Amino acid sequence: MELLILMGVLVLLLAIGVPVAYSLLGAAIATFLAMDIPLVVVFQRLAGGISVFSLMAIPFFIFAGDLMYRSGIAQRLVEVAEAMLGRTRGGLGLVNVGASTMFGAVSGSAIASASAMGSTLMPLMKQKGYDADYAVNVTVTAAIVGLLIPPSHNMIIYSAASGIGVPIGDLFLAGIVPGLITAAILMAVTWVVAVKRGYPSGKFPGWRVFIRTLLFAIPGLMAAVIIMGGILSGIFTATESSAIAVIYTVLVGAFVYRSLGWSRFVDAAQQSVRVTSMVLLIIGAATAFGYALAILEAPAQLAELITSITRNPLLILLIINITLLVLGTFMDMSPLIVITTPILLPVAMEVGVDPVHFGIIMMLNLGIGLVTPPVGSVLFVGAAVGNLKVEDAVRTIWPFYLALIASLMLITFIPALSLALPQMFK
Repeated sequence: MELLILMGVLVLLLAIGVPVAYSLLGAAIATFLAMDIPLVVVFQRLAGGISVFSLMAIPFFIFAGDLMYRSGIAQRLVEVAEAMLGRTRGGLGLVNVGASTMFGAVSGSAIASASAMGSTLMPLMKQKGYDADYAVNVTVTAAIVGLLIPPSHNMIIYSAASGIGVPIGDLFLAGIVPGLITAAILMAVTWVVAVKRGYPSGKFPGWRVFIRTLLFAIPGLMAAVIIMGGILSGIFTATESSAIAVIYTVLVGAFVYRSLGWSRFVDAAQQSVRVTSMVLLIIGAATAFGYALAILEAPAQLAELITSITRNPLLILLIINITLLVLGTFMDMSPLIVITTPILLPVAMEVGVDPVHFGIIMMLNLGIGLVTPPVGSVLFVGAAVGNLKVEDAVRTIWPFYLALIASLMLITFIPALSLALPQMFK
């Protein structure tokens, strides 16, 4: 009965348009009232959910990503990608994917990538004769790569939610190869669609221009090198690396590119505070909701249900993938990580799935949800930037969905793609 109340209240609140954080909190409160548990426990769990040291990295990485966008690093990455890929048929689409991959390596945020690439490339793509739906679809699906390429604050949330302290450094390393594979598959689909639609080819600017463009972009790209190098060498922790990323971005933006003034710094700080507040409130509310699920033994019941159907690891992973894909269409990424990780990770580990590998599966899986209606935040951002109705974008996005699903299947069923690099550095 209590489980019915928990899920029923959550679905009802989401259906009437209540924000996700308050829906989760409201469902937890209703369940605790029904179970005669003091409501103070809800708020203790909310506070406990965000009082985790590793989560300190989230506001810093969000801040660093916004600073990179405002300091012109995104623009320089676009110039590098255009010099490399622009001469191909539909080259600006490939440039979009390539630049999003590089920007993901320094920001780790899908929304930041969609905003940065969208505002930079969409007007140019429309000017060159590309359809608005193509520009939006390429931008939003390419932004998902940023969830896999380190650093990713969602990986930090997963590590905290796992309850077993999955190493953040291993997760960062594990995302590199899957991220590059996803980018390659998206590039292939982007090219095929461009050829089918008859989009124009660009021209190679020459080696001198290419080298100059690359040299200008290196200071921005070095952020990812410093972060990963520092973590792997033991100079600083993953949490400390987030603060280093902010300091480095400020120095590059202010003194190297000279494009980060005081007003842009303040705007980035204010925006980061707003985003961080929303993310942490969602994490706290999801923690309270997850505690209610744990009390009701929902994780154990679900695990028992799945294992009663099959004990084949491949089939279990397929069931988990389908479950996450469905859930990702209705709820944002952060609360789903907090809620589903304690439920599904033990099931996966029971059949021999490595928790690092499972984390990468979850990142891409829930990332697909970010570009899938009705709750596709990255899709909405991309459509807004591109001045296009969401339904017009969704009508032609299916080839890009297939690309993401293909990548998900490869990553799911070939664990070595995720685990080779972490094992190499052990």
